[in-house]
Amino acid sequence: MCGRFTITIDLEDLREYLVDHYDITELKSKFELPRYNIAPTQDVITIINDGSKNRVGLLKWGLIPPFAKDEKIGASMINAKSETLMERPSFRSSFQTKRCVILADSFYEWKREENKKTPMRIGLNNNQIFPMAGLWSTFTRSDGSKIHSTTIITTHANELMSEIHHRMPVILDDQEVATWLNPKNQDLNMLSKMLKPYESKDMYSYKVSPIVNNARNDLKECILKI
Repeated sequence: MCGRFTITIDLEDLREYLVDHYDITELKSKFELPRYNIAPTQDVITIINDGSKNRVGLLKWGLIPPFAKDEKIGASMINAKSETLMERPSFRSSFQTKRCVILADSFYEWKREENKKTPMRIGLNNNQIFPMAGLWSTFTRSDGSKIHSTTIITTHANELMSEIHHRMPVILDDQEVATWLNPKNQDLNMLSKMLKPYESKDMYSYKVSPIVNNARNDLKECILKI
């Protein structure tokens, strides 16, 4: 599972990253950075490819399928299991043509210890931004307005994560991202093979304060090691 994450850079760092990694030079959305405790139903920085170029914007975290009867269903669809993408009607269409990446530089998971759950921060050893594999969709409300939403794909835990939780977000490397984002690529079996756990040796984890339990606490103190 992935239920909270961070992107602790400033706007200029984001601009530089997008140019270097995605050839994106134009930012139309208003990005509030840094973010230390991003929670479901909030807007998240997402990259899609429109068939000719990469685009960046804010999508609501929690996928709302086009056929949904109520947009509130998105709150329960923040994650999609990699193993069942081709089976679930809510995800199957997006898996074919509406793949995206969500940018983060760490995520939180809660480790069960005796009778309590301890919040842990997990990221890459190089402390760089990483792209989490995702799907996106567009839902049209009864008044004709549209809402664009996304979900983060999860896979089984690697060795490091297995001591904390049995699932983890799929983190793509630079070579995989272009293939994943290309909407013309519909080789779903090949794409499914990319949805694997990240290498444990390239990741870190440490305990953080329980203040991260409350989504209203979007503070630097959330990421401090204790």
